[in-house]
Amino acid sequence: MPTNMSSTTWTTKPHYDILDGLRGVAAMVVLCYHLFEAIAFAPINSTTPEQQLYHGFIAVDFFFILSGFVMGYAYDERWRHMSVGNFIRRRLIRLHPMVVMGVIVGVACFFVQGCAKWDGTPVSLSLILLCTLLSLFLLPTPTALEVRGNTEAFPLNGPHWSLFLEYIGSILYALLLRRLPTRVLKVWVVVCAVLLLAFSLTMGENTIGYGWSSQPINLLGGLLRLLFGYPAGLLLARLFRSRRPSSLRQPVFLFSTLVLLVLFLVPGLGTLSCFYQVLCVCVAFPLVVWYAARGTLAGVWLRVARFLGRLSYPLYAVHYPLIYLYIHWIQTQQPEGAAVWMAPLVVLVANVLLATVCMLFYDEPLRRWLSVHFQNRCKVR
Repeated sequence: MPTNMSSTTWTTKPHYDILDGLRGVAAMVVLCYHLFEAIAFAPINSTTPEQQLYHGFIAVDFFFILSGFVMGYAYDERWRHMSVGNFIRRRLIRLHPMVVMGVIVGVACFFVQGCAKWDGTPVSLSLILLCTLLSLFLLPTPTALEVRGNTEAFPLNGPHWSLFLEYIGSILYALLLRRLPTRVLKVWVVVCAVLLLAFSLTMGENTIGYGWSSQPINLLGGLLRLLFGYPAGLLLARLFRSRRPSSLRQPVFLFSTLVLLVLFLVPGLGTLSCFYQVLCVCVAFPLVVWYAARGTLAGVWLRVARFLGRLSYPLYAVHYPLIYLYIHWIQTQQPEGAAVWMAPLVVLVANVLLATVCMLFYDEPLRRWLSVHFQNRCKVR
């Protein structure tokens, strides 16, 4: 696809390489956030480092906005020639191969960890198999069947909760959101922003970081994050298409990356943290997406952005099981000194290598095969 928006029309569908690159940046931020989280909450000693990416978890909300933007951009004008069933098949081909791989890696790491909950309670093979079956179909695990003991909705691979919501967003888009007039979509986005803030303040934890737990109130908070982010991205795509802003040639990718990193690196703000997170999600992230969508790339930066975009989903889908092992190592070995910092570097590199192997030898080849056999030779985005 062409990358220079100034030399293309909307009928040729220019590709937003900068947005792909930013998705990769956000995936790396999530990986680093989880590594810092493992260190920060480890029962080592009083000198345990603090979480350095305090607001890194809201990168998930950035993903939701990007997904909505891509859905609106890629599919809004195709519905005269595409059914809901065909759209769902496209999304399954795009998303589910890495869901399956993430579960496989999660099960393998759980066996390496010793098939026990965090408190040391052994877990039966039948319970592991049942949890695996639910995870393969991307269904949340009830608390009574949870194999780790901390109420994770997807205990074999915790971040899969956001992929579950991604599926809900795709179904919601196919059945409802795409049919809404832009003016109604604007009202939807504003109302959901208010509800997200009100819910987070009511919960009293000064955060919007909900969705990961199987507890109904936590899942509701995650759903509110999706119900803002996905429609907000769709609204951005519609407004962008209608206004067709001119392209930018300055270093948009680098500047957008810097802005995101600064937003994620802001330390905890106490009772103001919730307001800050909502401000990032509802104002700053849409502005970054709008700005980045206007940029163009060439040369080495184009190759970097495209690689990061390709790597982003495999990295997000498989990174957390290795972090489970890292947490288990911390809890059982009680490391000190340089080992506390060297180990996460090893985990980071191992995750990038694992995601790259999955991308090159599993995800992309399998999706090409599935698209040929199940999508009438249509390319899957």
